[in-house]
Amino acid sequence: MKDRDKISILIPTRSGSERISNKNTRTFAGVEGGILRIKLEQLIAIKGVREIILSTNDEASIHVAEKLNNEKVKILRRPDYLCKSKTKISDLIKYVGEIIENEYIYWIHATSPFVETNDYERAMEIFLKNIKMDKNYSLASVNKIQQFLWDNESKEMINYNIKGGDWPRTQDLKPIYEINHAFYINSKKNYVKYNNRISPNMDVFELDKIKQIDIDWKEDFKLAEIIYEQFDT
Repeated sequence: MKDRDKISILIPTRSGSERISNKNTRTFAGVEGGILRIKLEQLIAIKGVREIILSTNDEASIHVAEKLNNEKVKILRRPDYLCKSKTKISDLIKYVGEIIENEYIYWIHATSPFVETNDYERAMEIFLKNIKMDKNYSLASVNKIQQFLWDNESKEMINYNIKGGDWPRTQDLKPIYEINHAFYINSKKNYVKYNNRISPNMDVFELDKIKQIDIDWKEDFKLAEIIYEQFDT
């Protein structure tokens, strides 16, 4: 738990979600306050972290955070020009690097409801151990992919040469990692230096299948509700 107090957790939300109306705060599987409330409660339970920043222009998100009435949660109203669907992520990253004073930034999205407190804590400990040995270290959540991936432009398999009809077992393929945006951990110095949530020596934190679910479309929301109710997470 050492050095956890040097980490600021950031949760960005915004008003005007285009794919799912009020995605972060609409009732989810019977939970009032939705996936944002679920996520904030998961993060409040992390031991040693003193600051959870909700960066938003969304009044509904602010209401959910205020209702929790927890001293760890701090609300920072984000300028509207940084809350547009067309806002460049590089501009938002620059802004985050300016507003957070702590040494490390733990960027977390509410749209991954199945990533739990213990996952965040495990990732945090990995990061804190490695950043001391490599200042360019960062960590991001990923989905491990071990399937045959076809590039239709080059007409070749991306991760294996199947000329001659040699199809190995999928578990013997070189894994490829998809960044799933559940979370990123990096230092504030790297945010400023690279203007990025990741740095040159990014490492991966694999998520299990169910925890990979990201709510982006209406179908995702409905599926996630069914799973959440089934497993009673």
